[in-house]
Amino acid sequence: MNETLESTITQHAFSDGMPAKFIELKNSYGMTVSFMDIGATWLSCRLPLSGGEIREVLLGVGSIAQFNQHTSFMGSTVGRYANRIANGQFTISGKRYSVSRNQAGNCLHGGSQGFDKRRWEVLNQSRQQVTFALDSPDGDQGFPGNLCVSVTYTLTDTNQVEVTYLARTDKATPVGLTNHAYFNLSAQNRDCLTHQLKIDADYYVPTNDKGIPLGELSDVSETGFDFRTSKQIGDDLLKDKQQCIAHGYDHCYLFDPKRVVSKPVLTLVAPDNLVTLSIITNKPAIQLYTGNWLEGEPNREGGSYDQYAGVALETQFLPDSPNQREWNQPSCILEPENYYRYQTIFGFDF
Repeated sequence: MNETLESTITQHAFSDGMPAKFIELKNSYGMTVSFMDIGATWLSCRLPLSGGEIREVLLGVGSIAQFNQHTSFMGSTVGRYANRIANGQFTISGKRYSVSRNQAGNCLHGGSQGFDKRRWEVLNQSRQQVTFALDSPDGDQGFPGNLCVSVTYTLTDTNQVEVTYLARTDKATPVGLTNHAYFNLSAQNRDCLTHQLKIDADYYVPTNDKGIPLGELSDVSETGFDFRTSKQIGDDLLKDKQQCIAHGYDHCYLFDPKRVVSKPVLTLVAPDNLVTLSIITNKPAIQLYTGNWLEGEPNREGGSYDQYAGVALETQFLPDSPNQREWNQPSCILEPENYYRYQTIFGFDF
């Protein structure tokens, strides 16, 4: 068990006066993943490599104080709606809603008190699975409807971390849940730019300087956004005007809606080729964020991370989808008669 991380996470109380609950899952291969109930956060992912090395492949915090200090959503479950909603406004059935604006006049990852800042209930727990649940009342951060959500993390004996999201509502509301883990598969704790990345997507979403879509999808062909063939993340860094605006990659890719959802849409390979991460999802899109603003964020060791220290791979709906209904993806508006059910599988080969 990762006793050091557990002790530092649980030794101080959260804002409600109670310590965080720490959960560690372990499979028969010796892989371990750790979580806490605050933010239903994925804290750690440790791989037992051949030769005896235990490699940590997630960026993370080492205490509740650090968790409260950081602004990068590190490992947390974000919602009600991942990514941005322009001006914190949207319309459903003719009614205009205004929600929490917490970044440059827009709503980011659910608002100033989004799901990442809540204590989730540990609903079920076993050796290789844990389920967190949260009730979000009507009007929470301005969003309509009473929303009941859960996220289940399952660690399989094939070294996959399955993340399953469920939600129900009593009133139509935007819902888009994701995990905001930052990956660095390197043993030397170098930045993510020397990782090999492949994304099976032909289109990405150009944005303005606030991360809000300009309204049209763009073909990745002949741009630095083309990862259809594996290349180092840093090969074309800041090649495009769009990247310069964001100080790197912070853009959403749309998958082919006719794809076979059981096949990986993304692979990430460590610089030493000893670890490969593959992602399978039934979400329609993924946000690639290369940690452009991580500099100064606290790390587990008591220091701070540098720019590009890790890469976030956030499966989701396209940004501002509540205001962009014409895009070719499932509706992000959850109706009372429907279930929200999405899954993302992080598979590790080592």
